[in-house]
Amino acid sequence: MNMSNQIYKRITDLRNLIEQYNKAYYLEDSPKLADFEFDALMNELKTLERENPEYDDPNSPSRRVGGAVLEIFQKVQHSSPLLSLDNAYDAEDLRAFDARIKKELGKALSYTLEYKIDGLTVALLYENGQFVRGATRGDGVTGEDVTENVRTIKSLPLNIEGEGVLEVRGEVFLSKDSFVKLNERQELNGKAPFANPRNAAAGSLRQLDSKVAASRALDVFVFDILSGLNAFDVSNQEDAFTLLHTWGFKTAKLQKFESIEEIITYTSDMVDIRHQLPYEIDGLVIKVNAFEARAKLGNTAKSPRWAIAYKFPAELASTVIRDIQVQVGRTGVITPLAIFEPVQVAGSTIGKATLHNQDYIDEKDIRVGDTVYVQKAGDVIPAVVSVDLSKRPEGTSRFVLPTHCPICHSETLRRPGEAALRCINDNCPAKLKRLLMHFVSRTAMNIDGFGDAFVEQFIDKGLIESLADIYKLVEHKEEIMNFEGFGEKSVTKLLGAIEASKKNDYYRLIAGLGIPLIGEKAAKTLAKYFPTMQQLMAASFEELISIDEIGDKMAMSLMQYFGQPESKILIERLAGYGVGMTSNQKVDTNGILYGKTIVVTGTLVKYTRDGIKDVIEKNGGKAAGSVSSKTDFVVVGENAGSKAEKATQLGVKILSEDAFEKLLKTE
Repeated sequence: MNMSNQIYKRITDLRNLIEQYNKAYYLEDSPKLADFEFDALMNELKTLERENPEYDDPNSPSRRVGGAVLEIFQKVQHSSPLLSLDNAYDAEDLRAFDARIKKELGKALSYTLEYKIDGLTVALLYENGQFVRGATRGDGVTGEDVTENVRTIKSLPLNIEGEGVLEVRGEVFLSKDSFVKLNERQELNGKAPFANPRNAAAGSLRQLDSKVAASRALDVFVFDILSGLNAFDVSNQEDAFTLLHTWGFKTAKLQKFESIEEIITYTSDMVDIRHQLPYEIDGLVIKVNAFEARAKLGNTAKSPRWAIAYKFPAELASTVIRDIQVQVGRTGVITPLAIFEPVQVAGSTIGKATLHNQDYIDEKDIRVGDTVYVQKAGDVIPAVVSVDLSKRPEGTSRFVLPTHCPICHSETLRRPGEAALRCINDNCPAKLKRLLMHFVSRTAMNIDGFGDAFVEQFIDKGLIESLADIYKLVEHKEEIMNFEGFGEKSVTKLLGAIEASKKNDYYRLIAGLGIPLIGEKAAKTLAKYFPTMQQLMAASFEELISIDEIGDKMAMSLMQYFGQPESKILIERLAGYGVGMTSNQKVDTNGILYGKTIVVTGTLVKYTRDGIKDVIEKNGGKAAGSVSSKTDFVVVGENAGSKAEKATQLGVKILSEDAFEKLLKTE
């Protein structure tokens, strides 16, 4: 094969590879490469295409902004292309960018610098101050209509001041804390965890059920005005950010610099400082501040000439896996854990990382003895990114999760459609330990001083075989004082904290029972609508899903838990020991809407969706998310859809916004 044919083959191979990785990332929400690996392939392709123009192809991935449109979403044609940014990887790239600007305009300019939020780009359309559409960037020309999912983002203003058409560009993302909680729920439910916050945000925003999107704590930063700017006296990016903030949009930090050297110093400092942010950024965006200068500089087919993205160096570390251990969680999920030589990544030393499940291990072919690259997903969770196969020792073997629980030796089971392997023995000591640790934690019963070491000792000594046995420990006070590390003072304090926990609002008990998908927030909501444990246990599936914050899977999890005889026995035992089974979070019984279940649908004039929900609850009512025969009435605004139709079919009373206000004023 001659040199020309070799070059053409390499270009073709690169295009095919990049298209495959693009598909995995944008369509399947399952990235296969770390950013730096993908960027290396793309840079190689661009270089080869530039040096060999005879192989130019208008459909090359180097000519695309990225992504593609899924057929399950309605397509949206963007009024103007949503361009991507060229990348800078070091100080010399930034100086070259600055030199091009000066050469083109014949003078130095001031720049603005913004965080490059690691999320999913959206275009947000407002008409006469009302939010009417949210669309993904897609391929830059055609995106996906994700309006209902965007509408669930609490930080997004649904109404702003002004007339005419306004379109802004933003980035939907998940905070680091929300990302950790989402992955905990994923694994608890037997699903594969998300690789990083960006991947999680993309998957959440493109859910067919907006309830799922609403449950994932999405957030959005807005950073550009795409159209409608001419109606305002704004001449630069600083003024645009001020205007966006005035309208109520959430904006990331914006800074102004007078020289590229100041920016280079700042980028160096941010390599470490960025880890302190509550959300992930994968770089910084540098823009020419003045709009007039931007207009003169113009755009290429793919990117604006007046902006560039500085990408942080990839924070990967190489280490060697010494062991793969398995852990049993409180729901029985068996999780493999890689133990490796400690390395420093993203400001801290790590020596282990979860390998999630068998599929994850098989996909990356991770083995004991392998040299691997590790990172922190979302700068939070240690993760094994890839294996360096060139350094694999001879004689390694594929790792397979056990067919029997490593603790109780019962058979393990992988349910159809789940990624997780589980121990199905309800009496497994490992499950009890994890459950007990959760039960006494701050987010559950909050029993002060009941540490993990105490949990282990009490179970190992046979004093606790069930959650209810916590409240029998007082009967073993003398015995406990003889345990190593215990004294009369510490035991008295612990037993006092256990006794005090009986007076907790019972939402803490709900949270502590370890019901899959039911955390502290959901527990508070349930206690509010079902003030006693008896009412909650008797609640129907329809009653549960009528609550906005409770989705189908959460309701099913509750039904399954309370339907088990052993769960009923546990509740009875806890009640027998005097553990509180009622809530103080009672609805206002004197409110005009007390006892009423109300559904709101359509776009309202005087209220935001959260605003009218607050009004309903403050007046004693229950704001539900779906219409049923138990709904008292439905408040409808403009463009009311299926909920209004269902209300008509069921004979449920329908009120306009004005009629609802009149009802509130009724004596």
